[in-house]
Amino acid sequence: MSLFYLIMAIIFEVAGTICMKLSYGFTKAVPSILMIILYLLSLGSLTFALKKIDVSIAYAIWAGLGTLLIATVGILWFKEPVTALKIISLGLIIIGVIGLNLSGGVH
Repeated sequence: MSLFYLIMAIIFEVAGTICMKLSYGFTKAVPSILMIILYLLSLGSLTFALKKIDVSIAYAIWAGLGTLLIATVGILWFKEPVTALKIISLGLIIIGVIGLNLSGGVH
């Protein structure tokens, strides 16, 4: 179940970040409200995931995969520029998350 909660935390966090972009600095009410709700759901799910997953592992996965997914959304949906440095940096994040997973941390 902890892995399920971690995956849900990542999905809620990515959705909340998309709403943050769509809120245009809190000038759009619906995305602003959704952002707050989704971030609360994300943090709540992360809290449940921490019952069985080490905080260092869970947070690294949550932050790393969230960053990777939101960067992908930024490139594909919001038409943000793709640079070699951006791709290399995202690759390093993936390597770091894999490395932390290989170190253990699920009880």
